[in-house]
Parts: sequence; structure tokens; C-alpha cells
Amino acid sequence: MRIAALILPGCLYAGPALADLARLTGPWPSGEALATADQRRVTWPSASPFTPWDQMIGNGAPTQATGTLFLPRRAPASPLPPAVVMLHGSGGVLGPRELTYGRQFAALGLAALAIDSFAARRDRGTSFIDQLINITESMLLADAYAALRWLGEQGHADPRRVALIGFSCSAMATMYALNEGAAAAFAPGGERFAAHAAFYGPCIATFEDERTTGAPLLILYGTEDELIDPARCAETAEGFRRGGSRVEVIAYAGAAHQWDDGWGPIRIGSLLNGCRLHLERDGTVRDLRSGLPMAGSFSRRAILALCVQRTPYLINADPAVRERSNADLGRFLARALGAG
Repeated sequence: MRIAALILPGCLYAGPALADLARLTGPWPSGEALATADQRRVTWPSASPFTPWDQMIGNGAPTQATGTLFLPRRAPASPLPPAVVMLHGSGGVLGPRELTYGRQFAALGLAALAIDSFAARRDRGTSFIDQLINITESMLLADAYAALRWLGEQGHADPRRVALIGFSCSAMATMYALNEGAAAAFAPGGERFAAHAAFYGPCIATFEDERTTGAPLLILYGTEDELIDPARCAETAEGFRRGGSRVEVIAYAGAAHQWDDGWGPIRIGSLLNGCRLHLERDGTVRDLRSGLPMAGSFSRRAILALCVQRTPYLINADPAVRERSNADLGRFLARALGAG
């Protein structure tokens, strides 16, 4: 199957030969500076496994992944730039968040790809509930690892220097992707992300095999985020450290959920704090409260019905916190992607 994407002319722009990653640690661009990004809708081959176990046995329908690609200006003979792959939360791709970050990264000299896993799977559900039940973290992982391969194959980015960022619910997928067992299932060819960053993601998963890919992890959340249990996030961080990764956790005082998406204050959704999922060595995802394996839409719905609290949580944009998280993320990426 041919990929329905063009070899983008943005790769031929004149400009810096390579991203100056140190720029990530300074104020990020805004306004007219963001208009220089070459922004295209692209597709690449992926799959739709319900769980890592399904991926391991090849039980995932072929899927044409889709997303928005942002390319920096660079000279024809310059080295490939580093890149960032972004996974959206339960609200889908947001203009003030993924699309704005994508333009900012491109203006700073990085390629960026905002994956839209919901748009690629309209046949599995278009309503909020159907999407959460039928489009799983494993499908997001399939899209992410397929994107990592595709970026290198198409010559858009250096595949050795690509970071994975997840927001809210997809931050769980970003952390799953750091587990070596999960990575081996979705990328048996050895492709690995150079860094992982989880924005305000519930820390509800543990791993029977704690080995990681060795890449560093950054966990960011607000102290007023009702989706976050700081003690469990601390336990999650320790598990990844035992597995072989450097982990940094930053909590922003007074910040609520989604400080960077331009919304709020508003209360939405339900709390996942009561959920406890466990990834077993064979790729099975099991609910530790009931013992049920998450084997399909019916069991996923049942598991979530048992653990989800029907209490809406606060989301609230905070530009000052966004500036701080930009600086913290920039410092993390500059170090992880090669600026020392």
C-alpha cells in the first residue's frame, strides 16, 4: 500500500543546517514566527491492535494512520533534524495545544508530527464514549511507532532523535511506550524513541516486566489536577527508574488539568484514579481490582465501569504555567536529543 503523502518541499527550504537545540531552553516563538512552518496533512501505514497481546500475535486490522506534519526550514544538504511525535488526549487534536506546539517546534528547527488516532478510526466510533472504549492506548502506540519508522523512511527526521509526547489520557500510552516489552511488540525492528514526556497523565499502569528502553522520561502535572494521584505517580517514576530510565517529575503549584490548551475554567469528564491496570509479560492488560483481562470492547467497558468515578474534573488554561512547562520540556528535549 502506498503512503498517501508527498515528499514535502519543506525539506528543501534554505535555512539552518540543523536545529540549534539550545533554542528550546529559551522563550518559545509565537505570533508571526509560527507562520513559517510547512504544515501538511499526511498518512502512513499502521494497525489497530486492541492490546499489546494483539500486536504480538498480529491481531490488528491494517489502518491508515493520519496526522499533521510540521517541517522546519533547512538547507538541502543539511543533516536531518530531530523530531517530536505528539499523541492527543480524549478530546482529540486541539488547535491551541498539539497544532500550536507543532508550529513552535518547527520554528525552533525540529520536525513535529501531531497524530490524530481518532480520525484514522472513524469506523470504531465518533462519539466521545465510543472513542474511549474502542480506540485504545495500544492503537495509539501502533500509530506512534509506525510514525517513528515513517519519519526516517521519508527523510523528514533523524529517527535516532525523536521524542514522544502524550497529553492527558495519551500520556499513559507515552509511558507504555517506554516499557521495553511494549516497545519490542510494536517495533520489533529495534526502533526506539529517544525521550518520552507525559503531560498531566493519570498514573494507573504497572508492569510485570519493568525493563525500559533506557530513554529518559519527563512527567509533568499540576498540584490541583484531580486526575493525578501524586503518590502513584511517584511509584510509577520509581518503577521506570528500576527499569533503567532517568525520570524527572515536575509538579506545578496551583495548576489544574490541561493548562496548555486554551480552555477553562470548566469541569468535564470522569476520574480514572480508581483504575489499576497491569501489563503482563505476554502483552495482556489486566485490571488489578477485578482480575479481568482487557480483551475487547466489552471487557474494557466493564473494567472502566468498575473503576471510573463519575466526577468531573477541572481543566483550566494557565499561560504562565505553559511558559514554565515550555522551558522545562525544552531543557529536557535539548538534553535528550543531543544538545548536551
